[in-house]
Amino acid sequence: MEIRLLSKHKPENRVKIAEAGAIKPLVSLISSSDPLLQEYGVTAILNLSLCDENKDLIASSGAVKPLVWALKMGTPTAKENAACALLRLSQLEDNKIAIGRSGAIPLLVNLLETGGFRAKKDASTALYSLCSAKENKIRAVEAGIMKPLVELMADFGSNMVDKSAFVMSLLMSVPESKAAVVEEGGVPVLVEIVEDGTQRQKEMAVSILLQICEESVVYRTMVAREGAIPPLVALSQAGGTSRAKHKAEALIELLRQPRSHSY
Repeated sequence: MEIRLLSKHKPENRVKIAEAGAIKPLVSLISSSDPLLQEYGVTAILNLSLCDENKDLIASSGAVKPLVWALKMGTPTAKENAACALLRLSQLEDNKIAIGRSGAIPLLVNLLETGGFRAKKDASTALYSLCSAKENKIRAVEAGIMKPLVELMADFGSNMVDKSAFVMSLLMSVPESKAAVVEEGGVPVLVEIVEDGTQRQKEMAVSILLQICEESVVYRTMVAREGAIPPLVALSQAGGTSRAKHKAEALIELLRQPRSHSY
């Protein structure tokens, strides 16, 4: 607990604590059967990971698997802090694949669905970082990420619309993601955001809809039937960014194409 507090309140202590050899014993504590001891270990590792110089050492000390274990079996605080620590480690490119292959992604998706606000926020940010790697995008879609993303985007009071839309947009580069969005009822939610969201939310929603519709006449028909064209026209004529207007115009053009072709 003392190391956790020292590493939290005084950033200059983070390098000193790591140089003193604290990381390996702290990593071992993350696998403790004592929930409070595990929580302290996770939190101390998180605090030390806030220093860029420590990230490599933490990863090379075998922290990833114990952090994933804490993400699965820990207290709510341990889960939140494990997600945040994995986020910090994933900021090094070499760690993204290792974290993805460790089984972290389904657990982060579960935290995104069932956790409190802070847990959802940490999970979504960690998933965004991890899913810059293609194989992690596929893992996230297979883990059912679209369900919680759609639910959070449908709830304007969740304060998670932007974060969820950023993650969903990142996942659109893998074909499996588009069908998953549609299957989870994402089309009407995205159209609602184009109509009632903030300017940034509207732009992200249009970008996602455009990618969904690009290669599918069936999806174009679905989006058009949800009444997307009027809010898209309004967006293309409004005072938003030129990028948002361009995307809205491109999507309008797609939706107005003949729909007699097969999928």
